[in-house]
Amino acid sequence: MDVIDPATDEVIESYEEHSPSNVDEMLGAATTAFETWSRRPLAERERLLASAGEVLRENAGEYAETMTREMGKPITQAEAEVEKCARVCDHYAEYASAYLEPEHHPSPPGTAVKTVHEPLGPVLAVMPWNFPFWQVFRFAAPYLTAGNVGLLKHASNVPGCALAIEEVFREAGYPEEVFQSLLIPSDRVEDVVADDRAAAATLTGSEAAGRAVAATAGENLKKTVLELGGSDPFVVFADADVEAAATTGAWARNQNGGQSCIAAKRFVVVADAYDEFLDRFVEGVESLAVGDPTDPETDVGPQARKDLLDEVHEQVRDSVEAGATLVTGGEPLDREGTYYPPTVLTDIPAGCPVDTEEVFGPVATVYRVADEAAAVEKANDTEFGLGASVWTTDRERGERLAGDIDAGCVYVNELVKSDPRVPFGGVGVSGYGRELSEAGIKEFVNRKTVWVADEPGDETVVE
Repeated sequence: MDVIDPATDEVIESYEEHSPSNVDEMLGAATTAFETWSRRPLAERERLLASAGEVLRENAGEYAETMTREMGKPITQAEAEVEKCARVCDHYAEYASAYLEPEHHPSPPGTAVKTVHEPLGPVLAVMPWNFPFWQVFRFAAPYLTAGNVGLLKHASNVPGCALAIEEVFREAGYPEEVFQSLLIPSDRVEDVVADDRAAAATLTGSEAAGRAVAATAGENLKKTVLELGGSDPFVVFADADVEAAATTGAWARNQNGGQSCIAAKRFVVVADAYDEFLDRFVEGVESLAVGDPTDPETDVGPQARKDLLDEVHEQVRDSVEAGATLVTGGEPLDREGTYYPPTVLTDIPAGCPVDTEEVFGPVATVYRVADEAAAVEKANDTEFGLGASVWTTDRERGERLAGDIDAGCVYVNELVKSDPRVPFGGVGVSGYGRELSEAGIKEFVNRKTVWVADEPGDETVVE
């Protein structure tokens, strides 16, 4: 696996892939480790997770540099990502016991009935490159603490991140086989999912990758959680704080180089606010500093790979040819590295690429709509359903519209974000299942009913 620095186009590191026999050994080791790890007291697993958070903070600079070098994330954003990973460790170290507390149920006299939460086994996680630490820790923190063991198949352009994360857990005191990184290409994932020793799988990535993993898991009757793409609407009404909406929107679209499933992508603005919003939005977009991701002053770094830049530019070019208006940006920068400038398109023709496809780069589409009904209709005019943002000073209206928009999460007067305290996930082709919070830690457990009677019951009543 060759690692190419997207800021320079230079090969900076090479890693050996794990052979089929390596993977077989790792699956066997994971199975053995599960037998002892799942029996360790939950309090011990919580303490180890707290230690992982400490390791992350102690080595934050090193981990941030690895991210920046491998996929081009601006260094300040990489440092913030490491801190967010530490916070998810803090969260489950504090709340896992409460989340996994047995649930007691009404029962006949002389009986006690409860649901207990038991881990499933080795969980395969297929993770993307765009948030190479956070995506992993939001799966690993809850699932390992619940008693599962983890097998990470990370994106092939961030193997250094994969191994660094493995080292975090080892330095924190975890047994080596409780979390292992499989350095394998995507075409070998199916074999791991199908292996009897893999109990379940979770994937964050493209719709195509999600369908492939879900199909194989389904054939083998295994639980999956999928967090797939998004084309999140950012809806602005005339009574909104337009300046705040525009400033937040410029950042919501362009942080991480626009390479985020929950980035604001389709800006739906009612006519009475459209001109002011567009002017302020473009001003905000054009003020973002594009450049060397190791420079703390940089807001937008390179795209993670050359093929990803080419795909984004093709979507923009084809949409402009179809009739979209290019307001700013729209051409790869003439410099070393895979740089694409923050771009704004208006007058979007129905059915053009930026209207119907997920655009995974710093490209915003701005739509003018007549009123609230048209805004909701446009917000829902997509097969995706990950997140949405609504801007209005009328709180009652914001909560009402949150119910009208088809998405896994809706934020009013804030950008969409994932947070350890609340469930995260989508609907439609954006996936299924939930990560984070109590919902997340219970995705990969056996919710076992335990019914205990003091005396034999009445067996004549059968349902």
